[in-house]
Parts: sequence; C-alpha cells; structure tokens
Amino acid sequence: MAHVMLSFLGRVPKSQGSYRTTAYDFGDGAQQEPTAFFGWPLRRRLQPDRVVILGTAGSMWDHLFEGDLAFGDEEEDARLALQEAVEDKQVTASHLAPLVPLLSERLGCEVVLDLIPYCRDAAEQVQLLDIMASHVGEGDRVDLDVTHGFRHLPMVSLLSALQLQTMRRAEVAGIWYGSYDPDTREAPVYNLSGLLHIADWLQALHTYDKDGDYSVFARLIEIHSGSLADYLRQAAYYEQINNIGQARGPLKKFRQELETTTQDPLLQLFAEELQQRTAWVENRSLAERQYELAMHFLEYGDYLRAAILGFESLLTELVQAAPEQLDPVNYSHREQIKRHWDNGIKSHRHRTDTEQGYLDLRELRNVLAHGSRSNFAKIQEALSSEEKLCNTLKQAIELAHRGAKR
Repeated sequence: MAHVMLSFLGRVPKSQGSYRTTAYDFGDGAQQEPTAFFGWPLRRRLQPDRVVILGTAGSMWDHLFEGDLAFGDEEEDARLALQEAVEDKQVTASHLAPLVPLLSERLGCEVVLDLIPYCRDAAEQVQLLDIMASHVGEGDRVDLDVTHGFRHLPMVSLLSALQLQTMRRAEVAGIWYGSYDPDTREAPVYNLSGLLHIADWLQALHTYDKDGDYSVFARLIEIHSGSLADYLRQAAYYEQINNIGQARGPLKKFRQELETTTQDPLLQLFAEELQQRTAWVENRSLAERQYELAMHFLEYGDYLRAAILGFESLLTELVQAAPEQLDPVNYSHREQIKRHWDNGIKSHRHRTDTEQGYLDLRELRNVLAHGSRSNFAKIQEALSSEEKLCNTLKQAIELAHRGAKR
C-alpha cells in the first residue's frame, strides 16, 4: 500500500503570468517558504510515495519547471518545447515524458504527470474519475490537492474521493485547498475531508432506510461515543433476528445518551434524524413495530423479511388478545397460539379477514423461505411476477392487521 498525493494543475489569465507566490499557513505555526504552486509545500508536509499531477492540454505545465524549482539548463530543449505547447494549449504526453525524471529526482519520490479532459460533459467527467482511480491501488492512502484545478474540478474530486473509498478501499486522508485572502494577504490551508464524513452519514441514512439496520450508524458514532455505538449494534442484532422486543431496551438507552452527547457538530447535524428513526420505542407496541418493519421491507422489495415480520406482527396481536394473558415475547406462548390457529382454521369454511390473512402470510413466509412451490393456487399465482407478489403480500399484511385490530 502506497501513499499517493493527487494534485491538479490549472491555468491563470495570461496577464497574471503565473500563480501568486505566497507562504501557505497550515495552522501549526511552522514557517513555510513562499511558493506559487501549492503542491510543493504540501508534498514536503505529507511526504507521499508518489506525486501525481493532473492537468489538461492547456494547463501551465511549464510552471512546474520554471517557477518554484530551478533546473538550470537541464532538459532545456524539452522545457522550451513544453512552453510552446502550453502557449498553444496543445500539451501532449510526449511533451511531459522527458521531464518526469527531473521532478522525480528533485522531489525524491515517484512523480507522474498525466493529462486529463476538461470535464465539460458527463463522459469527460467519468473519464477523469477513471484516470484518478488508475493511479491509486487497493488500500492506498490518498491526499487530494484541489487548489489549482479549474473551478469545477473540486466537485468532481469529491466524487472521486468517494469512488476511491468504495472501489479501491482507499483511505482518503485529506482534501486540501490552499486559499489566499487578498485583503489580509494571508493564505490559510483547509482540509476539506470533513465533506467525506458528511457523505458517509448521508450514505448511512440511505442504507438504513433501505435495510433497517441501525449498525450502519455505529461505526460513524463510535468515534464520539463507544456506548452509543454499542447500543445501536445491540438493537440492530435483535431486530435482525426478529427479536424486536429486545431491541427496545438498548434503543431507549441510546436515545437518552444521545441527548447529552451532541458536542460534535457532525453528530449534532444528524442527531434529529437518529431520534426520528428510533422514535418507535417510545410509543409503539411490539406488534406495531413488526407491522411497520414489514411494510418497510415490502416497499424496498425484501419480500421474505416482509412476509416473516407481517406474520409475526399478526401473531403478536393474537397472543396479546388471548384470554389467558399470554406473553408475546415468550416462544412457547407464541407456539401455543399458532397451533391453536393452525388447527382451528382447518375446520372453518367461511374465514374471517384475520384468518385469511393468517393463512396467506403463513404460506407466503414458508414458500419464500424455502423457495418451494405452494399448494395454494392463489399463492402460486402471486409468485409468477414481482408485481403480483408485492400486491398479494401487501394485501395479506393489511388484511390481517386490520382484522386483528377489530
């Protein structure tokens, strides 16, 4: 695994000539030598194994060899040819290739100079993402410098950072921007990698809304509070094994502690969303939570879990309605009611909504769990298409739920 620094090279108006020379401030009080190209002080600070500089055919490539770094008469012909190509905005790989060894020797690390498109349309933007990914290996550490690229490139760079995290499992250590305030003449350096943490939260919210798995938040929260993360993992485990009642305890503890653990701005930003997604523990019964999850998984096409939870929701309500005052979280009590209904429905020629919903959900649960054919024509027909299955399952869940509520 290597440490890679990706830096963009742009172009300034011809009247300006080159980038402004300034001493960039990393905020640690260290004195920085004035430079024009921000990539050089960033390289000295980060000490990467590889520096990759990306620019278009019109970027100021000659600035790398004529500005901050002095090369005397080394490769003078190649540098003159590069200057002419920059003037015409016609730089090619053949102009850059003979000059790469100069930078590698001077910087003491591997250097790559690569041409990129202007990213004027979706095809070119995808091409840039592909080029950036080609310079990063599996598990590499990556720092992105977006200071000197064209104005629209930082947005593409953010997407690239997300892509590298996902596809290369890379560690994006920093997204760097060296700014300049003309009023104060100060040049503070900003690390914008916090944007990636926001993106992680947004992705986690999306994943939870799809899968209903609290544990996606745990890894984001544990840097602030290990106990909060543990409560979510416990709740996620109980819900994953359909033990919804057991999830209530750790979720209540999570909600209580979350109210007093919001010092971090990012956690503060998403605290309300977390409270909303766990609010069911305050005022919903076990059956209502099972029903809610059944409809949730139905919406996202997880038909097996929808059938299981739909059936369990109905069974919970039947246990609660039994005159013997049975416990809905007691396995033997649930089996007792199930046997009673399995045996009783067989003798009924005219079934109630609850009885029909019970039969349909039981059969759907069984055939979906085992991938088998159904002996009931109605259920087998439902399996012939996703639309029919979705409609039949929704109807069965709602029918049983309404009937049990009466």
